[in-house]
Amino acid sequence: MESEIRARRQAAGLSQAALGVVLGVSRQTINALETGRYDPSLVLAVRLARYFESTVEEVFHIADE
Repeated sequence: MESEIRARRQAAGLSQAALGVVLGVSRQTINALETGRYDPSLVLAVRLARYFESTVEEVFHIADE
């Protein structure tokens, strides 16, 4: 799964650690999401989308196989 998290986080001027604090997850979780090594739970995906005032579909994209 690909995401827009890094671009949206950087546009907001947030570090990975700061975004993690806001969402209640670790900096490592944010890094893993940004690099595509971790697919979020539905709850986390919705929290990320709401934080960025977007839909889940705008933040996450299913990579073509």
